[in-house]
Amino acid sequence: MNKILIIDDEEHMCWALEKGLRQEGYHVLTTTRAREGLELIRKETPSLVILDLKMPELDGLEVLLRAKDLLPKLPVIMITAHGTIDTAIEAMKLGATDYITKPFDLDELKLVVKQALMVSQLQEEVSFLRSELNKKYGQIIGNSQVIQDVCALIEKVADSNATVLITGESGTGKEVTALSIHQLSSRRDKPFVPINCAALPESLLESELFGHEKGAFTGAVARKLGRFELANQGTLFLDEVTEMPLSMQVKLLRVLQEKQFERVGGTESIKVDVRVIAATNRDPVECIRKGTFREDLYYRLNVLPIHLPPLRERSEDIPLLVMHFLQKFNPSQEQLISPEAMTLLKAYQWPGNIRELQNVIERAVILSQGQEIKPRHLPKEIQKLDSDKGKAAQGLIINFPDDGISFEEVEKELIIKALAKSNGNQTRAAQLLGITRSALLYRAQKYQIKL
Repeated sequence: MNKILIIDDEEHMCWALEKGLRQEGYHVLTTTRAREGLELIRKETPSLVILDLKMPELDGLEVLLRAKDLLPKLPVIMITAHGTIDTAIEAMKLGATDYITKPFDLDELKLVVKQALMVSQLQEEVSFLRSELNKKYGQIIGNSQVIQDVCALIEKVADSNATVLITGESGTGKEVTALSIHQLSSRRDKPFVPINCAALPESLLESELFGHEKGAFTGAVARKLGRFELANQGTLFLDEVTEMPLSMQVKLLRVLQEKQFERVGGTESIKVDVRVIAATNRDPVECIRKGTFREDLYYRLNVLPIHLPPLRERSEDIPLLVMHFLQKFNPSQEQLISPEAMTLLKAYQWPGNIRELQNVIERAVILSQGQEIKPRHLPKEIQKLDSDKGKAAQGLIINFPDDGISFEEVEKELIIKALAKSNGNQTRAAQLLGITRSALLYRAQKYQIKL
């Protein structure tokens, strides 16, 4: 409950304000003495102060300055007569949140108080979220259990020389994870060299990985060092490794086993000390079954597996990610996002994961022009969640039998129907139910539902 302190030398004003604000559910403290008010600020740490500008014991501006010394972020609303508006503006420069002139309407004051408390709360959340961003895993952002498990695993595997295979949907942060492993390892001062195996044809991919000698092929006018040589004593990140042609997979497997290779067109064996981290957005086992990925290469890469969950399975991390991207795209000011917009972002399923969220926030920053981001600044597919939710609520009809209903039986039946509708796809079933996949698994186990 928000605690409001009223400091005004007129007893009837304190009484009227206390009565009106208590009706709004606030806990209200009052005093007619400025010095006692400062003592209450120190002892009670109120959420907001309503302060009269003209008082006999201490001037309101002096009280404001001392209050800000005690609690720098304390919202203070000044009460002033018409003749002292210039002084009220001076109070705003000294840190007052707002001012209201006498005589005033009580409803007007309630609105000013509500807005001041909302802004204060948002600023506290911004400060908290920014502090969270500065934790040990600066690259990997999130407080959810699944992402903390990933962070703990990264710390365990970072200083090993064993290969790592990172799996996860597109946009979940596989390269960021690979970079975090490198930065936490003893190789952190050596090169981190990434290459996207899906972006290059086979002929160019071989040259990019292993380099080539002058004259090795048409256009090879000089010797070129490959990524393995460039990453010597550091880390080589092979993104989308399952897209690598089979013939190149054989050559990669040989390098991983023997720690040496020859440049294209060369005969000299080159030894390297490289830690390899690979990643894919596909299911490697399914790729093996289809014959597009070598089983022996899979086992050679999958020594230390790390799976990154999709964003929809860790929606509690969205506020932290949003604040990170707001900082990135608008570093010159503390831009806020409305609670309504944040609710929509947390409800969206994010098929493009973190990369899609980043694009949405960049767009919202541009459209809001530095003002608070609201639902209208978000893409249409996210805005429509509000109307879809309303339609769903209107269409939901539950008939209660006279002898009551078992909530657990209803929940069990909903899970069974969601799994049936999704053809057993657990992630899709969780989406239909509006819960995380981990929550679905817990409930399925609870009700002994076979998955």
